[in-house]
This record gives sequence, structure tokens and C-alpha cells, in this order.
Amino acid sequence: MKKFEEKKFDIPALKGISAKNIEEHLKLYSGYVKHANLILEKIEEMSKDSEKNAYALGELQRRFGFEFDGMRNHEYYFSHFEGGPKAPDAKSALRSAIEAEWGSFDGWLARFKAIAMTRGVGWAILYYDAHTDRLVNAWVDEQHLGHLTGLSPVLALDMWEHSFVADYQPSGKKNYVEDFFANLNWQTAENLFVAATAS
Repeated sequence: MKKFEEKKFDIPALKGISAKNIEEHLKLYSGYVKHANLILEKIEEMSKDSEKNAYALGELQRRFGFEFDGMRNHEYYFSHFEGGPKAPDAKSALRSAIEAEWGSFDGWLARFKAIAMTRGVGWAILYYDAHTDRLVNAWVDEQHLGHLTGLSPVLALDMWEHSFVADYQPSGKKNYVEDFFANLNWQTAENLFVAATAS
């Protein structure tokens, strides 16, 4: 049976977000990969008698979305730090699309940061919708509730407390969001956008 493989990330020293926090955060990511694989193994095994195991299979299927999205969300998130901070290219296709959708880059950024401050645990995600050729901001509860079907993530910001409490305390959530953008390699988001628009 094919397995999901844990990705390795080359993350430099970051402003505000400690190496220890990244180390612990990567362990959580590793757990999502492990459990996504484990659930698929269990589903394969229990499907041999799907009638007898109907209830357990249903619960495993429900849980799979949480584990899989936890894995994939973190892959987007950690990739944004690779290569060190890089400012957005003023002439990039992503920048142009953001300005077309929200009127200005700063206007979009203010909205996205406001979404990131949503109470509770989850993700602020910038998506590209190929059906309408537009960008959409969204809040995703936990790892999987509220993901926009068929849309491609371009930028993913982890707003679970484990991503910032060790370095910022609960009251420092806003500072964490600011530092995320200070550490962001915008080329990673631009590459995701180009790939999404090409498909």
C-alpha cells in the first residue's frame, strides 16, 4: 500500500519564531503523516468485513480528513519559510491578481491578517479558484472544517496555538501574524499560484 511520506524542510533562523518551536511543530506535522497512513491501513484491513466494521470504518473516514489536512496544511505552511524571507514581487502574477481582487495589496493584507485573528484554532488560507479565476480568503476551523472544495491553497497560515504560544504567549497572537509575514518567502506563494493557474 502506498504511503504518504514526511517532507523535510530547510528552514533558516526566523524572526520571533524560535528554532525550538519549529522543531516541536515539525514533530506535530510528523504525527499527522503517521496517522494519515495508519488510518488508511486500518480502513484497508477493516474493509475486508465492511458490514461488521461499518461503524468503525465510518469513524475512521471522518478522522482521515482531519489527519490528511493537518499533514497537507503544514506542508504549505513550512514551505513558506524555506529560503528565508523574500518580499513579494511587485510585478508578479500573484500580486496583480491580489490587486485586481481587493483593489490593493495592502487592502488584501489587512483583510487576511484580520481573518488570522479569528477566535479559535484553525488556518487563514488564501486560495485560487480556477472555476472563476479569482483569489479567495478563508478561515478553516481545526484542520479540515471549511476548506473550499476544488480550490488551490496559495498561502497558508497556521493559527493553532501550538504555532505561537511558546514564543508569543496567547496575548501575542497578533505579533506572531506580523512575524509570519516578516519571515515569509513570497516566492513560495507565487510558485503555488503559478502552478494553480497553469493547471
